Amino acid sequence: MNQLHLAMMANQIGSFFLSYPDQEEARAEIATHIQRFWAPRMRSQLLEHVALTGGHGLDPLVIEAIQAHRARLLPLAA
Repeated sequence: MNQLHLAMMANQIGSFFLSYPDQEEARAEIATHIQRFWAPRMRSQLLEHVALTGGHGLDPLVIEAIQAHRARLLPLAA
């Protein structure tokens, strides 16, 4: 899946949680959603995108969520 599409999907998730009054909770919920519903390969690509580009194309709240909860988003080793 290309980086632009992953960023768009992650931003849609972030948009939903942006209205949360507690931004830490919003970041945690974004990470939880990505962890639960994205395939390991998609999560790896998203993490790589953030590492290589600083999160180009991602909303600030989504970048913060990925950085704060990176360990949870790492795919489990086979």
